[in-house]
Amino acid sequence: MKSLALALCAGVAALPAKAQSVSDDVVKIGVLNDMSGVYADITGKGSVVAVEMAAEEFGGKVLGKPIEVVSADHQNKPDVGSSIARQWYDVEKVDTIMDLTTSSVALAVQGLSREKKKITITTGGGSTEVVGKQCSPYGFQWAYNTRALSQGTAGQLVKDGADTWFFVTADYTFGDSLQGQATRVVEANGGKVLGAVRHPLATQDFSSFMLQAQASGAKVVAFANAGLDTANAVKSAGEFGLVQGGQKLAGLLFTLTEVAGLGAEVSQGLYLTEGWYWDQSDENRAFAEKFMAKHGKMPNSLQVGTYSAARQYLKAIEAAGTDETEAVARKLHEMPVEDVFAKNGRVEANGRMVYDMFLFRVKAPSEMKGEWDFYTEAAKVPGAEAYGTVEESGCDVSSFPK
Repeated sequence: MKSLALALCAGVAALPAKAQSVSDDVVKIGVLNDMSGVYADITGKGSVVAVEMAAEEFGGKVLGKPIEVVSADHQNKPDVGSSIARQWYDVEKVDTIMDLTTSSVALAVQGLSREKKKITITTGGGSTEVVGKQCSPYGFQWAYNTRALSQGTAGQLVKDGADTWFFVTADYTFGDSLQGQATRVVEANGGKVLGAVRHPLATQDFSSFMLQAQASGAKVVAFANAGLDTANAVKSAGEFGLVQGGQKLAGLLFTLTEVAGLGAEVSQGLYLTEGWYWDQSDENRAFAEKFMAKHGKMPNSLQVGTYSAARQYLKAIEAAGTDETEAVARKLHEMPVEDVFAKNGRVEANGRMVYDMFLFRVKAPSEMKGEWDFYTEAAKVPGAEAYGTVEESGCDVSSFPK
């Protein structure tokens, strides 16, 4: 009997201290974004490549189970995005959804995901509502939001004397949020908004809007839009000679991808805020080379932010020993973010990842030293200043499960 008891004890001791489990024997990450519309270049297939790179770093497995990446085009329509998300969760057993370009889609999918207790990590959608009044205990916002962009661009330019503003704004949730956040920053720093115009998503002709911006006499014409809308607006501003007439242009969400698409001749002098740029360090340059070899373009901050989100999600599964939603969400809240994208990053109670942002100025062609050498750093915006406090966000974290 004694020898049997010892054998049983030895068997128990040999068991792992913590059971590790992965639902359906696969970790499935869904990348849901705009693959064919106005935002396809700034996230699109590049974000899928970024998530695949994160999976490759783990050897294609986590907790010994394969990592699978799926993707779809939500066409910038909340109903389409929600339908895809429901199909992914109920039929295809997707564990988490990332990117979610277009704030209206991000909010719709995050709402569905909260009901189904699934993690979403928004990197493409910028509305502060994602971590504000419509926040979720399983929802995270990773690469930026409209407050951070506004604080970085509007705050610094007003401090430098560019204190009168005119907005050209996309007429939906994201544009409203971006203009509203920037207006608060301008006025808080002693500036004044002289006017604004709104345009539909995917506008081709900005002529009438540029004439109004020019006639306002504002020192800064700010574009509270994104993707091809901003690119078309910047082109139109060039055609009407706004910069030559002494006005500054501010892209409140403009990325390296759009700058490259327009070229420095058209984009020169434009001010914008991003959280990452390929030429800031040797580490950034090495990552950018790998990305470009796979995608054919340098990555922008949203795409690298999506890489970071996927990498941290996989690390959280490792740390939790399971892909169970609440356990992984707890680890995402607890773990510091330290990777090629963010240094000293942290996730706050409302799911917002806070890290330092940068105000950049687009170089003139004569300043460039290479094909992708577009930016010069104008200012660093500390994360706490860029993102504000959880209390300011309006998220009721007291309702979250403990």
